Amino acid sequence: MQSTHPRPRGLRRGLLAGLCALGITATGLAVPTAAFADDVPAPTARYDMSHSGSTLLDVSGNGRNATLSGLTDASFVDAGGDSVLRFQKNGYAALPQGLVTGSDNDFTVEYTVTTATAQAQFGWVIGDGFGSWNTTALGNYVFVNPRSQESSYSNQVLGGIRVKSGSSNGETRIPAGGGLNPGFTTLTLVGSGNTLTLYRDGSSIGTVTHSLSMSNIVPTGKTLGYLGRSLYSSDPLLQADVTDVKFWDSSLTPAQVQASMPTAAAKKSTTDGLLRIDLPAILRGSNTSLTAVSANLSLPASADNVPLTWSSSNTAIVSDAGVVTRPSGNSQTVTLTATTGVGTTLAFPVTVLGQGPSADLDAISVPSRVTENLPLPAVGSANGSAVTWTSSDPAAISGTDASYSAPAVGAADPFRGAGVIARPAYGTGDKTVTLTAHATLGGSTVDRTYAVTLAEQARSAPDAGYAAAYFKSDSDEKIYQAATSGNDFFTFSAVNGGAPTISSSSDTRGLRDPFVLRSHFDDKYYMVATDLCISCGTSWGASQSAGSLKIEVWESTDLVHWSRTNGVDTGITVNRPEAGMTWAPEAYWDDALQSYVVFFSSRLYGNTAHSNTDKLYSRVFSVLTRDFKTFTYPPNSWQDTGFARIDSTVTKIGDTYYRFTKNEESNAAGTLEAGKDIFLEKSKVLTAPTTSSNWSGDPSTTWQLVDTNMTTPKTSQAGEGPEIIKLNAGDPNNTSGDAYAFLVDNYGSGGYRAFLTTGSAIASSTQTDRLSQRSSWAVRAPGGLPASPRHGAFVSVPQTVLSAMKDWTNVQAVASTTALETTATSATATVTAADGGQVAGTVTFSRGSWTSTVPVTGGRATTDVPAGSGTLTAHYDGYSDGLVSPSSATATLPKRSQTVTLAPIADQVVGAADAPVTASASSGLPVALSTTGPCSIVNGAVHVTGAGTCTVTAAQAGDDVYDAATPVQRSFVATVPLAAPTVVVSSRCAVGKPVLTVQGTNRAGVTVTFDIATPLGSTSVNGVASGKTTSAVFTGRSGSLSAGSVTVTATAKVDGVSTRSTTTAAYPARTCG
Repeated sequence: MQSTHPRPRGLRRGLLAGLCALGITATGLAVPTAAFADDVPAPTARYDMSHSGSTLLDVSGNGRNATLSGLTDASFVDAGGDSVLRFQKNGYAALPQGLVTGSDNDFTVEYTVTTATAQAQFGWVIGDGFGSWNTTALGNYVFVNPRSQESSYSNQVLGGIRVKSGSSNGETRIPAGGGLNPGFTTLTLVGSGNTLTLYRDGSSIGTVTHSLSMSNIVPTGKTLGYLGRSLYSSDPLLQADVTDVKFWDSSLTPAQVQASMPTAAAKKSTTDGLLRIDLPAILRGSNTSLTAVSANLSLPASADNVPLTWSSSNTAIVSDAGVVTRPSGNSQTVTLTATTGVGTTLAFPVTVLGQGPSADLDAISVPSRVTENLPLPAVGSANGSAVTWTSSDPAAISGTDASYSAPAVGAADPFRGAGVIARPAYGTGDKTVTLTAHATLGGSTVDRTYAVTLAEQARSAPDAGYAAAYFKSDSDEKIYQAATSGNDFFTFSAVNGGAPTISSSSDTRGLRDPFVLRSHFDDKYYMVATDLCISCGTSWGASQSAGSLKIEVWESTDLVHWSRTNGVDTGITVNRPEAGMTWAPEAYWDDALQSYVVFFSSRLYGNTAHSNTDKLYSRVFSVLTRDFKTFTYPPNSWQDTGFARIDSTVTKIGDTYYRFTKNEESNAAGTLEAGKDIFLEKSKVLTAPTTSSNWSGDPSTTWQLVDTNMTTPKTSQAGEGPEIIKLNAGDPNNTSGDAYAFLVDNYGSGGYRAFLTTGSAIASSTQTDRLSQRSSWAVRAPGGLPASPRHGAFVSVPQTVLSAMKDWTNVQAVASTTALETTATSATATVTAADGGQVAGTVTFSRGSWTSTVPVTGGRATTDVPAGSGTLTAHYDGYSDGLVSPSSATATLPKRSQTVTLAPIADQVVGAADAPVTASASSGLPVALSTTGPCSIVNGAVHVTGAGTCTVTAAQAGDDVYDAATPVQRSFVATVPLAAPTVVVSSRCAVGKPVLTVQGTNRAGVTVTFDIATPLGSTSVNGVASGKTTSAVFTGRSGSLSAGSVTVTATAKVDGVSTRSTTTAAYPARTCG
C-alpha cells in the first residue's frame, strides 16, 4: 500500500552521517574529522529505512540497495521524523553482495530495533540457502535474533555463527547476555578474527570465540543475506520494528561502536513517535475514537517493548486505569499521560461524552470538505437524541426530510433524507454550506453548526481501459493488481512488477476477495477485502466459526496509492459478535437510499459464544455507508433461504438490479439445480430481502430467480467469486455497444474464466428462456486475463488512471491542444485534452502588452481583442488540479473592415459657388477625395472648371488597424450659364375667349429652343437664333382667365453639354363676354 505519510527524515539522517564521515557539517563548514565518533570508518552500506518502491535504499553513497519482498509502502511509518520499517512476519529485504566480503573474519553489523515478539526469527543474517537444522541445504550463516523464544535465551538477544562440518550443525552461539532495552535498542555484532562480540546500546553483553571462517559463510550468488528472514525454512519471518542498519567489512573498536550508533535522544524520539502511532488504536478500546468516548479505555502496561504507566488529569471522568465515568452534563476532555520506560511522557487528550443532547452532537464528526453524501445521523450515538438537520443551501446539501417515511420494501434511509449533496460543476470551484444539527432529548434541544466545503465535481474523462484486483492463492493472500494495455478487456497484465500492491500486517494478516468500486461521484475508487489468512495457520473451520468481524477498506484516486478509509492500519468491524466470519464483501450504489450497500457472507450463531451447531449455513448480510468509514449497525439479513449462499455481485441495467451469487451448497439447494455454481436473480429494490430462490418471485418486493447452474456445464469446474462488468465504448469486444463481461473464479483450475454477453440478454433471462442455456452463452478460451487471478474485481478506468497503473506512479497531467480562431474584434480558444476529458481553468490571451484572462467554459474561452493587427497568443493556463497540461496557440489578427459614405452632389453650373462635399469613414479615419472631369476639390468642396460630367471619388486607404475601404463615387453634370430669354406676355378676348400671347427673345449667343408653358397650354419652338424673337398664342376654353404666369425655358448645347435658362412672366386676370 502506498504510504500517505510525509517523507520521513531518515534520508536526511543518512546524508548527515555521510557528511560527518567527510568532516563536513550541515552548514557546509569543514571540521576536523577527529571530532566525529572516534574516527568511525564509513560503512559499506547503511539502511535508514528510506525506500523507493521495492528498493531499500543504501544511503551510504555506495549504491548497495537491498530488495524488498512482501513489504510495501504501508510497511514504513514516520515515527517522530524517523523512518521505521515494520516487519510483521509479512516480508523481508534481500541484501546485496559487497557489504561483507569474507576475505577475513573482520566485520561489523549495527542493527537498531525494537520488538515485543519472542520467536524463532532472524533480525538479520549473512548467508544464503534455506533448509532444516543440520542439513546441507541450510546455508552457513552469522545472525542476530533480537528476541528469542528459546528457553535458554527466552526474551533475550541471540546471536551466533554456523558453518556445517560433518555430522554437526556447526553453530556457535554467543552466551545469553540479556534482552532489548525498552524502546529502540542498537545491537552491534563485531567479528574480529575468531571472536564475536555482541553489544547492546554500546555495551558488550556477550563474547564467544570460534574457529569458523567467514569465507565459508559469504555466499557466491548475488544475495549476501537478509533482513527479517531466517534461513531455517520452518521459522516465521521477523516480527519487529527496525529503524537503522549499518554494515562494515571491518571490525569497529568498542569506542567506535558507541560513537556510530544513533544517540539515546534519537532513539527515544523514534520510540515516542512509534508509540504515538500505535497507542491511540489501543487506548480507545471499544470506542470508535478518542474524541467520542463512552466506554472504558484500554490503558496498556506496555506497548512496542516499552513499559508504560498512566495518569489522568481528571480521575473523576477517566481513572488512571481507564475506567470511564460519563459526566451528567456536557462532554469533557481529559488528558491521559503515559510515562514511558525510556523516560519520556506522552499526552493523549480524550473527550468523554456527556449524558445530555450535547454529547450526541459531540459524537458527530462532519468533515470540513466533502465529496460524498454525508452520513448525518438521525439518532445520537451517545444518548439517543433525536437529531434533525437544516442546511443553508438545501439544493447543495439537503437537510432532514420532515415528511420522510420508510419504504414498504427494503432498507430505510437511516439519515431521513439529510446529507445528500449536489456538487458544483467541474471548474466552477467549491461551495461553502452551513449545516445545523438540532439534537433533542428529554425536552431539551441543543443546536450546533458545521461549516462544510462542498467540493466541486472532479474532472471526468472517457474510460480507456480496465483495472483488476485479485489475490492469487491460499498461500498468497495479498492483493495484486493488473491493467489492460488499452481499451480491450482481454489484454490484462500485472502491474507493480508483478509484486503485491497491498499486504496486511494487522488483523488476520491475510487479504482475499478484493472488490473495487468506482465512487458514485466518479472521482475515487473504494476497495473492500476479506480479512482472512489461511496461510497463517488458521483452518477453514476456524475461519468460519471464529473468523474476523471486519472488512478491510481502502480508497484511492488512481488505483496506485491506497489509504485506509479509517486512517489506521486495521479493518473496520461491520459484523455482529454472533457472526462467525465476514467474507467476500462487495458494494453497490443504491439510488433510492443515496448510499452504498455493502454486503458480505457470514455464518450466524445463536449467541456470542458460538456454541450452537445448527443453522450454520452461510447467509448474506448488508449494511449501508456513505463514506466507507462509518457503517450502519447491526447488519440487515439480505439473503437467508435456509441454504448456503456466498459471493454476491450486483449490476444495474435500466431500473432493475441483477445479482449473481454462488450456491455454496455441495448439491442442489431447492430450485437451485447444482451446488458450487452461480445463479442469477433480479429485483427493483436493491435491499429487498430474499427468503427463497423463487422463479415466481415479485421483483418489486423481493428477488426473482432468472437463471441457475450457469457456469459449470460450460467450464466443467466449480465456480465462485462471480463478477460482471459493462464493457467500454470502443472496446473491440463491445461491437453491440451493450456488451458485458461475466467472470467466474474456477478456483480449482487457475482462476477466472470469462463469458461475453449483453445487457439485454441478461435482462431478458427467464425460467423458460435462461441466459445460460442460450447458444450465445459460451466460455472464452483462456487468455487475456491476469495470471492466476482468484476472486477479485474488474473496473473501467480513464486513460490517466490506466497510465498511472501501467507505470505504477502518480497520475500524470494529460496533454492539451489549443486551437485559436480570430476575427478583427474577438478571439476564441478551444482547448482539447488528449484523453477526451473535461477541461477547466483559464486561457490568457495576449498581444504586446495587452492581456485578457478568461475562464474556460465547455472547452472554450472567448474575449474581445483590442484594435490592431498582429500576432495574438492564447495560452491555456491549466487548472488548480493540475490534471491537464498547459498549451498555447497563436494567430494573426486580421485588420478591421470599414466603409465610406459620400453624399450625392447636385448638378453644377460653371462659375457658380463651389459645392461642399459630405464624406466620412466608419473607422473615423479621414477620407481622401479625388475627381475626374471638369472639376476639382478645393477645401473640401467641388469646384467646376468647365462643362461636362464630373465624378468625385471618396476613399480611405486604411492603417494598421483597418483595411482599405471600398471607394465610393458620385457624378454630376457641370454646365456653362445660358442667358435667360426676355419674355413678354399679353392677354386679350377673342370670340368671348381669353387669349394669351407670349413673346420670347433669345438673349444667348447661341441658337436655342424655347419651351413655352402656360396654364392654357405649352409648345416648343426650335432654332431660335441669337437676338431673334418668337411668339406663341394660346386660347382658353372658358370665358375667363385667372391671374398667373408663363415660363419660357431656353435650352442649347454648349461644348457638347446641354444647358438651359428659364424666365417667368406674370399676367393679370381677364374676363371675356
